[in-house]
Amino acid sequence: MCPSLLLLQECKTYVDSTLSKPRCQWKPQEEPALPVPTLALSTVQLCQHECQTCVRVCVALNAAGIKGLELDFLVLRSNRSGWLQVLRRKKHQMAMGTLWQLQFDCFPAEAGQRVLVSLKTIPDGVLSLNQSLVVSNKQSAPEFQYTWKPAERAIEVSVLDSPNITVRLCHQLALECEELRQPFHQQAEVSIHQPAQLPYELLLPCLCIEASYNHQDGLRNKVCPFKDQQEAYGPDLWSSTWFQDYSSIDKAEMVMSLNGRCPLHPNVSLCWKESAAPEATCQDIPNSTVSGSNQEYIFEEVDVHPQLCFKFSFTKGSHIECPHRIDPAWNVSLSVKFLQLHLHFHSRIPGASFSSAVCQWLSPSQCELEPPVYTVAHPEGLGPGDLDLILPQRVLRSCVLVWRSDVHFAGKQLLCLDVSHKRWGLLALGLVLGLLVVAILLVRWGLCRLQRDTPSKHHSRPILLIYSSDSEEHKQLVCAFAALLRSALGCPVLLDLWELNLVGRLGILPWMYAQREHVGREQGQVLLLWSAGSTRAYGLWQGKAKAGSGPVPEPHDLFGAAMACLQGELWDTPGTVRQSDWVIAYFSKRCGQRDIPRALRFLPRYRLPQQLPGLVRVLQGPSSSTPSWLRASSKALVCRLLKAERKGGLQSHPYQPWRTTTGRPCSTCSSQTAQAKLHLSSSC
Repeated sequence: MCPSLLLLQECKTYVDSTLSKPRCQWKPQEEPALPVPTLALSTVQLCQHECQTCVRVCVALNAAGIKGLELDFLVLRSNRSGWLQVLRRKKHQMAMGTLWQLQFDCFPAEAGQRVLVSLKTIPDGVLSLNQSLVVSNKQSAPEFQYTWKPAERAIEVSVLDSPNITVRLCHQLALECEELRQPFHQQAEVSIHQPAQLPYELLLPCLCIEASYNHQDGLRNKVCPFKDQQEAYGPDLWSSTWFQDYSSIDKAEMVMSLNGRCPLHPNVSLCWKESAAPEATCQDIPNSTVSGSNQEYIFEEVDVHPQLCFKFSFTKGSHIECPHRIDPAWNVSLSVKFLQLHLHFHSRIPGASFSSAVCQWLSPSQCELEPPVYTVAHPEGLGPGDLDLILPQRVLRSCVLVWRSDVHFAGKQLLCLDVSHKRWGLLALGLVLGLLVVAILLVRWGLCRLQRDTPSKHHSRPILLIYSSDSEEHKQLVCAFAALLRSALGCPVLLDLWELNLVGRLGILPWMYAQREHVGREQGQVLLLWSAGSTRAYGLWQGKAKAGSGPVPEPHDLFGAAMACLQGELWDTPGTVRQSDWVIAYFSKRCGQRDIPRALRFLPRYRLPQQLPGLVRVLQGPSSSTPSWLRASSKALVCRLLKAERKGGLQSHPYQPWRTTTGRPCSTCSSQTAQAKLHLSSSC
């Protein structure tokens, strides 16, 4: 028999119009190599829908110094001819080795015809071989019996009164029957007195038994016993299939490709899985069936979600495959406020719209939607953000279905209130009335505080806040401090973290210079919030500015842009800077006055929170008053940052001054935090 090497790996084939183009498929050599050089011919029967007699060609040669080979076929008397070229790819020519063994399965021929086959190398002149074969018409396929043994995952093959045969298991593809993977690939000899037991890895509908006589040019007989067996379309079929997910939230597109050991052309649709549990049911999405191309299935205009899955249905079985590594682009929460259902949506999808409707339980597993449908959408032209949808009072005792409504395919999420008491409505009403009384008292108290603490709004000057990106915790401190200034002073605070979309479109340097011009025009202030990281960033920026003799490199972050702006103003007016425009502030627990470079010490410097009243007067004018809660709130912010850094185990440590300060340690700041008037979130 010919070795099981079919064609060269990473090769290219060219054929004339009379032959079917073979694919290059590498097979490990498991039988003894043919002598070199060899050109061997044999007669085989290849069967798909019907059987065809073919001439099989086996070649073995030394490939040193050649790029490929050409096989020429000629049927004598009829003069029918054909040719096949096999070339190895350039990038693999050095890794292919010098010994070639290949097999071409089918040059069509009829019984009784003589076929002449010639082999020549590319380039020509290295080797030339010729062989001829008379196609036999006296052969018959071997007969055999088989017994399936599911407990042993094996098939037993036997013969009654036939000569000895060789049998194997294979997977039937389009024209060829592909070998099983090791260690299940076996070829066994079967006689009257000695049956053979062939193990298999997976029970598949394309699993076949192939038998052939031991003599040369023997016909083969192939039986696929599980093609119509229900057991062959179970878990083994889908575990032998590889699914590759290419879904994209940005494109609102779900894409899945598959590649299996058996040729599969399933029907593919979408379904909504209620939970991530493997046993959870998957509800079909109506009118979502799609036809695939090249084993790739694409759904467009779809709400990509981990619970919106592909459903593959094939013959007598189905399989659910959900997208991988997909984080939901939106989420929703349900709450009750003033006897009304509030749906709060958080979405990362620009222009998305969401709908909700009441549903009534028809069975423990089915909740039917009831009109009307309520919809909320992002205003046109605005980016992603949060949305709120208020449902009327009559739905308080029902569950609701929520879905994204600006796409063709979307799953409906079921949300229900967790109510454990039948009279929860009366209780809620009592709580609401009590909260209203408390709210009235708080409003009266707050108005008194606002009269005393709210700054004058007759001239509100903008503040451009500059910082260095030390860590995520430090960014949170910057955001919180900016919100604190905006709330306490009633002035606009310009911060890049609050205008990420605009910064992304313009770039940090144009944005920085535009804000600087606005601050100068409105007689505002540029506030440098200094930290230990700012000292390092200034050193790096100064080093870049001094490197080489060429121009100064363009800054790539906010801090660098600010330093470039300040340096530009120094160059425009040598020896003088509008000191009223630039102010430095630093938190005493984060760094000290010595951390500020000498080149910047001519600017006003304020230590926080101790010198916060003086900073407020500089930022908003001498007549500005400092709210009583502002100092405590700023101190609480620093304490939260230090605690977050210790909890996160960051390498950066709080500033340790050279001299002992009189401030209390951060462990005592919890009481100050409770007294702070402004409660800020943990992120921007």
